[in-house]
Amino acid sequence: MLNTLIVDDEALARRGLKHRLHSAADVHVIGEARNGREAVEMIRKHMPDLVFLDIQMPGMDGFDVVRALSAEELPAIVFVTAFDEFAIKAFEANAVDYILKPIEDERLKSALDRVRKRHQDKRASKDRKSLLSLVSELAGEAINSVEELGVKKLGKIFKEPSRLAIKDAGKTTWVNQADIEWIDAAGDYMCVHVNDQNHTTTHIMRKTMKQLEQELDQDILQRVHRSTIVSINRVKQMQSHINGEYFLTLQSGHTIKLSRTYKDKLKYFS
Repeated sequence: MLNTLIVDDEALARRGLKHRLHSAADVHVIGEARNGREAVEMIRKHMPDLVFLDIQMPGMDGFDVVRALSAEELPAIVFVTAFDEFAIKAFEANAVDYILKPIEDERLKSALDRVRKRHQDKRASKDRKSLLSLVSELAGEAINSVEELGVKKLGKIFKEPSRLAIKDAGKTTWVNQADIEWIDAAGDYMCVHVNDQNHTTTHIMRKTMKQLEQELDQDILQRVHRSTIVSINRVKQMQSHINGEYFLTLQSGHTIKLSRTYKDKLKYFS
């Protein structure tokens, strides 16, 4: 709905315009102002989407009303005038449109169409700002435009949480990969250690390490040893060893070895 304010010093003009606006289903007249002073007060109080603003009013005219409002307070303005020479000046004041008295139905319809388009564009702009603010928070860095973010990065941030299907004795348990702290091999079985809300559970699954790697999200879980996979987000400390290996301490306190063979994985923890 377009919440609309009518401003005119003539009661008959206000009544006539309000009657014509009844035919527009998306226009809701929230009030009428008899002069510029009332107009400014009502705009600041009700923050309408649209104002039909008479230019020639005693005391504070239509242009004085526009000058009294800040950019944040300024709604879409359609100037109403009986004098054509005011039209150019109206556009210079950033009016959406202007209509001449006596008001013609087609001209009013045209003005409303322009208002609707501007209203949608303005709302879309606010939506973009909200989206960029959200994305910036999730990305951990300032993102000033959707183009700057890039399609690939946007998809990475908003992708569905990765899950791992653990089948055991005819039962399938779905585990969020973000909750997996580490995985280690025990013969022909994989031990999946899940830490969810400080509660650790170990799931057993029959699968080779190579098969399991293909099912894991590489942004979350990385192989650091021939028999060990670790969550890169669960490592709180890394310590080097004299033979070129490293020891990774997890949030739970468990220690895992990163072997020299997987030394290229250090980039995930540095």
